[in-house]
Amino acid sequence: MNAAPLLSLPAVEDALGRLEPLLRESVRSGEAFLDDVTRHLIDAGGKRLRPALALAAATAGDRPARREDLLGGVSVELVHLASLYHDDVMDEATIRRNVETVNARWGNLVAIVAGDFLLARSAEIAAGLGTEVAGLLAHTLGQLCQGQVAEVHGAYRVERTEEQYATAIAGKTAALMATSCRIGAITSGAQRAQVEALTAYGRCFGMLFQLRDDILDVVGTESELGKPSGQDLAEGIYTLPVLLALQQPEVAEELRPLLGQPLAQPERDKAREIVAASSAIGASVRVGQRYARQAAEAAEALPDAPLRRALAELAHSTLEGLPGGT
Repeated sequence: MNAAPLLSLPAVEDALGRLEPLLRESVRSGEAFLDDVTRHLIDAGGKRLRPALALAAATAGDRPARREDLLGGVSVELVHLASLYHDDVMDEATIRRNVETVNARWGNLVAIVAGDFLLARSAEIAAGLGTEVAGLLAHTLGQLCQGQVAEVHGAYRVERTEEQYATAIAGKTAALMATSCRIGAITSGAQRAQVEALTAYGRCFGMLFQLRDDILDVVGTESELGKPSGQDLAEGIYTLPVLLALQQPEVAEELRPLLGQPLAQPERDKAREIVAASSAIGASVRVGQRYARQAAEAAEALPDAPLRRALAELAHSTLEGLPGGT
């Protein structure tokens, strides 16, 4: 997916173009090696979805973005990038965004410290945007850590519940999406009701976005994902499609013996095939559709019609291309 519905808002497209040099400037340390490391994933591209959400919220469709709006977008993207650096170390990943990961190229220690550097830069920027933004970002970092710990704690547990899955993704993904929208609303000086509506939208959209990724990990290809498919299964992270598949006795009989342990490539492929062929994919898409409806309903409270439409379209288009998606 991409941020195309948000880019239909003229102020957002313009603001993202202005954000890119600020993003690169924000990670410049003056030390050539560190600059290479911190720019690695920035240079690899990316959807810039979180800053796009922040800027859509800040500009309400057509107001030109101010510097503080752009910096709010930079701050959330730096947190996202830092999380990728750290995630790749934990996952021992070698490919991200179709390029070599930082840990694969320079080692785990460099990747961890570089991720910490990005978090420090984000915190510095947030502090300059005021105490509310600084406190919000700090709270979000805590939620990200809680979500990640919940996921690690549940690794290889076939008895993991749907509620535990939802709790983990609410922390590790939805929290930053919600904060992206909220920071944009705060920097723009939006009314409190609008701040809350945008935050609710970001939270529902974040749940939807992560669920889409988890479905794609089962049914997608490496070129679509920008990283190896089936990685969650191999590492014992049993997402909603797997949990729903395990609830089907005829599927569980074949799938369960493969789980509860690290998987080599042949077993990973077999597990993916079993889940992909089950009705769990369609059931997961229907859960995603519910999150999409909730996100669109939250956007209905916004006074700006183009922004309402763009946010609703973004939510409803997120599942496009998936089996049973709209």
